Amino acid sequence: MTSSGDLSAELRRRITAGEYAVGAKLPTNAQLMAEHAVSKATVTKAIASLADDGLVFSSKRAGTIVRSTSPIALPLSRYGQVLAPGGPAGPWESATAAAGLDGRMRFVSVERVRASADLAGLLGLAEGDEVVYRVRQAVLLPNDVVQLQQAWYPSAVAEAAGLDRDGKVDGGIYGALTEAGHQPTSASETVGARVPTEDEAAQLGIGGRVWVITVERLTRDAQGHPLEVMRAVAPADRLQLCYDNLPLAAH
Repeated sequence: MTSSGDLSAELRRRITAGEYAVGAKLPTNAQLMAEHAVSKATVTKAIASLADDGLVFSSKRAGTIVRSTSPIALPLSRYGQVLAPGGPAGPWESATAAAGLDGRMRFVSVERVRASADLAGLLGLAEGDEVVYRVRQAVLLPNDVVQLQQAWYPSAVAEAAGLDRDGKVDGGIYGALTEAGHQPTSASETVGARVPTEDEAAQLGIGGRVWVITVERLTRDAQGHPLEVMRAVAPADRLQLCYDNLPLAAH
C-alpha cells in the first residue's frame, strides 16, 4: 500500500528530475488518487510535506505549483551602484541583472498615512505626522515574487522626490532621492527571521512552514536626517543578503 511518505518521495523525485518544472502544476488530487490508488487524506498529507519543504505551493484557485528554490544573492554594494539619478535600474534590478536574471520592481500602491509611534521615532517625526507609504514587490519575470517591500518617507522628502505619486520609480528610490537633493549617505539594516503571515505566504507562494527573512533598513542623508524606513520580507530559502567588503578597522 502506498503511504503518504511514499507518494511525497515519488513526487519529490519527479520534481528534482525536472518532470515537473518550476511553475508547473502537479496533477490534481483526483488524478494522484487514481494513479497511485490512495485516499484523499494520503494525497493531502504528501502535498503538505512537499509544501513544508518549500518544493510546492498550493492554492484553491491555481492548484499545486512547483516553486523555485534557486537562491538570489543581493550584495550590499547594490545601493552605491544606483545613487546617480536618471539610471535605468534600481538596486533589485541591478543585482539580478548581474546574476543573469530578469528582475523587476513592481509597484503596488502609494498612500498618505499617519506615522505610528515606532515609525515616527525612526523618521524623526512626531507620532501622527503624515508620511508617504509605498508598497512594492521584487519579482523575477514573469511572476516569481521574491520579496515584499513596505517603505515610509517624510512627506516633504517624498514630494520632492516624486515618491508620493502612483507608478514605478525608474532608476530606483535612491536615484530619485539624490536627484531631489536628498542624497542617501548611510543605511542601517536589521535582519531577522520568522514564520510568515498567511498573507505573506500567499503573496510569496510558500507554505506556512517556510520561514521568511525580514529586513528593516533606515536610510539617512549626510546630515543624519532620516529619509526612508523600508521593511522587506522574503523566503529564507531564496534570498541571500551579502554584506561584502565591510571595513574591519581596529579601535
